Amino acid sequence: MIDWKSKIVKPEVAVKAIKSGYRVFIGSACGSPQSLVKALTSVPAEDVEITQILNLGIVEYAQEALAGKFRSNTFFIGKDLRDRVQQGGADYTPIFLSEIPELFRSGRLPIDVALITVSPPDEHGYCSYGISVDITKPATKSAKVVIAEINPNMPRTLGDSFIHINDIDYLVYSEQPILEYTVKAQTEIIKRIAKNVVDLIEDGSTIQVGYGGVPNAILEFLEGKKDIGVHTEVFSDSLIDLIEKGIITNRKKTIHNGKCIASFAMGSKKLYQYLDNNPFFEFHPVDYTNDPFVIAQNEKMVSINSAIEIDLTGQVCADSIGYLFYSGIGGQLDFVRGSARSKGGKAIIIVPSVRSDETKSRIVPSLSEGAGVVTTRGDVHYVVTEWGVTNLHGKSIRERALSLISIAHPKFRAELMKKAKEHKYIYQDQPEIPLIQARYPEEFETEGETKAGLKFFMRPVRPTDEPLVRDLFYDFSKETVYYRFFSYINAMPHEKLSKFVNVDYENEMMMVAVLKQAGEEKIIGMAGYGLDKATGLAEFAFVCADEWQNKGIGTVIFSNLIKIAKMKGIKGFVGYVLDTNVGAYRLTHKMGYPVKSKWEDGFYTLTIMFNETEK
Repeated sequence: MIDWKSKIVKPEVAVKAIKSGYRVFIGSACGSPQSLVKALTSVPAEDVEITQILNLGIVEYAQEALAGKFRSNTFFIGKDLRDRVQQGGADYTPIFLSEIPELFRSGRLPIDVALITVSPPDEHGYCSYGISVDITKPATKSAKVVIAEINPNMPRTLGDSFIHINDIDYLVYSEQPILEYTVKAQTEIIKRIAKNVVDLIEDGSTIQVGYGGVPNAILEFLEGKKDIGVHTEVFSDSLIDLIEKGIITNRKKTIHNGKCIASFAMGSKKLYQYLDNNPFFEFHPVDYTNDPFVIAQNEKMVSINSAIEIDLTGQVCADSIGYLFYSGIGGQLDFVRGSARSKGGKAIIIVPSVRSDETKSRIVPSLSEGAGVVTTRGDVHYVVTEWGVTNLHGKSIRERALSLISIAHPKFRAELMKKAKEHKYIYQDQPEIPLIQARYPEEFETEGETKAGLKFFMRPVRPTDEPLVRDLFYDFSKETVYYRFFSYINAMPHEKLSKFVNVDYENEMMMVAVLKQAGEEKIIGMAGYGLDKATGLAEFAFVCADEWQNKGIGTVIFSNLIKIAKMKGIKGFVGYVLDTNVGAYRLTHKMGYPVKSKWEDGFYTLTIMFNETEK
């Protein structure tokens, strides 16, 4: 047994190893060595650089009064240093989280002294870095002098998370509670965003979860999912319930099967006790957890990261508000690129549609002056707000602009549309009513199922569906085109497509039958109507892709359209069907209403009155 207790010194003695001109690293987040940090102010040295990523504890060294003695340099801006950075009293170094360890190892950012918190050593002399492995272990291994605060409250986490007691130069002892991190109750907006995100997460996915309101809400909505895995840089208490309910199992992970992989944790005492010596978790430095090549080895990897604002071309700002640096690059792009290269993976950017005071949109025509791009146009994939989901990857600027406008807050859509037209991002004749004035009736979204058990999704058409409807048209056979349009048209340009996807949802309606797969949609059928206010009747039409005809889809979607029309107070339907289109003719007679048929010049005029029923 190693006699380490005899080597313990007081914090004020240990920090005397810090000399003028030294660069001192402080252990991260909730793993901050509080007694050592407090003792820093007693150091007689001057011109000391404090290097860190995030400190949730004491930050007396950052006081303006000590500016001549200490200057902080942080890789991520938290509440501890935000004011000082914005006032010019501290430095911010933008860098991918995964690349920070190499700064230390290469000597480009040498560390003179590392101040860390570790667990007591085991019988072999190994201490655990506990809840803060992240950049703490790489910084410690590179440091000339290591000063460790041994704390029995620090959990012994497993993985690549150990340092031998003989590799520590100075030991201090503390029994202070490990710093805790709590999350405020989620707002309704956050819950709506979380629900939209969870719709993209398939059973068997591996997820990157962070800390804060949105990750907590996302985990809350994961109930009902199966065999979820975790590969992340940081997590908090919300994982525990999902593990105990059998939702997070890690059984389907293709790397580190059966293990939650993380770099650090921020949470409550309950979480720290749960992590202690728990083989279900492994902690690793960030150059491993955040390595895109490692991340990509997880099949169905889903990364979830936040943004401050997004412009209409898809550029994501996540570290500054204009010229004011607010947070940092962190691991966002590490996980965006890793999940994008994962088999079946999804890279998701979440953003509330408006600032907290609702005076400004977070979806903007162009990024604010001074704002930096963290995730580029080429890297962005899914964007989620409380108003919906869009996938920008592989989409044109026109498609991106329309999609982002459609999930922006409604009160800002008119201005966004105006700017998009000014910048020539979208068609100059793009109708504005569907996106700006009309309310998308999400209450009409529903699951459809045929008598044979074929399931699909039904929803109102959106202006952003133009590419999907275009694909549907070019999948039609000549016969289907002729039956639907009464002529052999061979092209469906924007001018014609526009009227099918831009409806007012009151006098016009178009419902689409959709197949969803891995977050992507394919339209396989449509049914719509347009109201004649003079008669109170609406002209209807419907069509299905050839490979989906005669499977009952048309019956389900047309029946649903009638239900909506009746809710809108429409008296009945009038439609025109070629006399050779036997399938459409029969379908209209299956709705439970008498059909009046009038034949003339090769087509039937069919009238269905909703106030009548078949006898």
